[in-house]
Amino acid sequence: MTDFPLHDKDTAPEKSRPLLDNSLKAFGLIPGLHAVMAEAPGILEGYQQLHQLVLDSSFDNDEKAVVWQTINVENACHYCVPAHTGIAKMMDVSDDITNALRNETPLPSDKLEALRTFTLAVMRKHGNVSKEDLDAFYEAGYQHRQVLEVILVLSQKVMSNYVNHIAETPVDEPFKKFEWQKKQ
Repeated sequence: MTDFPLHDKDTAPEKSRPLLDNSLKAFGLIPGLHAVMAEAPGILEGYQQLHQLVLDSSFDNDEKAVVWQTINVENACHYCVPAHTGIAKMMDVSDDITNALRNETPLPSDKLEALRTFTLAVMRKHGNVSKEDLDAFYEAGYQHRQVLEVILVLSQKVMSNYVNHIAETPVDEPFKKFEWQKKQ
């Protein structure tokens, strides 16, 4: 176990306190990830801003869940997979989609599968995707905007996945029922 503190509004640096208020308003609690990030106000603020930008993206809720969870699963994030399972439920994403993402099995539509495949290509190739990767993505109905929005979501998830790996952030109580481990 690492020794990263889980801050609350009393222990957090002054600049993080209003950001933790934002977390409380949005989620009804301070998620463990936010409690860890509060140590460095810039990362918490950046994460919250990126989160809002992802929510405002052109992706519908199913697509957001696909990109978020594809990245979480690929990075084997013990914290984000359960959290985004709960978030997907709150966003009315079907269990078929959520289970396929968690279990790395085929998604219920070719378009969503193309989104997962492209997201994985961006991750695994560090952005150096091929013309074929792009053409397959466009043929599924996506455009340049969604290429860039995959990178937006990836930017957000790098912050959370890496923080959770390093800090060994404990899974929040509401999401413990969705605990997950990557299949070997």
